Amino acid sequence: MTTGMIGRKLGMMRLYDGSGRVRGVTVVELGPNYVTQVRTPDRDGYSAVQLGFSGRRKRLTGAQRGHLRAAGLERQTLAKLQEYRVDDVAGYSLGQELNVSQFEPGTFVDLTATSKGRGWAGGVKRWNFRGGPKTHGQSDRHRAPGSLGAGTTPGRVYKGQKMAGHMGDEVVTVLNCLVVAVDPERNLLFVQGSVPGARTAIVSVRNARRPALKSYVPPVFPEAEVEAVMASDDVSGSDEPDETVENDVPAEVAEDTAPADDSMPADSMAVAETADDIEQAPGAVDQPDGNEGRA
Repeated sequence: MTTGMIGRKLGMMRLYDGSGRVRGVTVVELGPNYVTQVRTPDRDGYSAVQLGFSGRRKRLTGAQRGHLRAAGLERQTLAKLQEYRVDDVAGYSLGQELNVSQFEPGTFVDLTATSKGRGWAGGVKRWNFRGGPKTHGQSDRHRAPGSLGAGTTPGRVYKGQKMAGHMGDEVVTVLNCLVVAVDPERNLLFVQGSVPGARTAIVSVRNARRPALKSYVPPVFPEAEVEAVMASDDVSGSDEPDETVENDVPAEVAEDTAPADDSMPADSMAVAETADDIEQAPGAVDQPDGNEGRA
């Protein structure tokens, strides 16, 4: 197994591991990688494997085609070539294809990529300076860097002083990122945390020195969870209503015990179809007409 591989950053998402903990992950398309050169101690003085990552490149130079012709990859559009040290090169051959299956969930990796370019930035944005005072006549000094050093001694500005300048577009390495999940079918690596660079940026993934987590449970992908729910017996049901009434009485018994249409409960008043059928209820008080008593 090589100590690393080359991939491309795709984006970020969230995954729940096997213990139910949510983890923000970065999705890296890791591979396929092709072995373009094998270095041996007898010829080169060290053991290493040079890998090539397939990506977008319009054309190759003559020197690049000649280098890849020995591996039979002169027609491959390889966007990146990089070497990784190995202990033994016996298991590698020119043109061999490697995928993401060599990484396991629960292990840690180091990721190297070129950060986003921010252009020319001031000291407040580049180094998080707080700026100058905003009162007592200090106009146009809100984002100024302030004093840079003494005057007479040393009489100059030290190299490396935090000042305004070009920000970003640097090679950045993030250490000890947890491998949350691996998808060998689509060559996807899910790594916890953020990865330098913009989307589609080339990323180098190496095995970290930190030992793997022993009690880590990898997540179950949403597709597998949906299939498990659809296959279970809990979702099978019918939209037809049950043929029962309240108090678990069957429908046949309910029809026999139901009151007839002409019978009415004692505490309710029958609705008359005509005004002649209206009867005065017992104990009712005659309500005077609103027109009575008026002259």
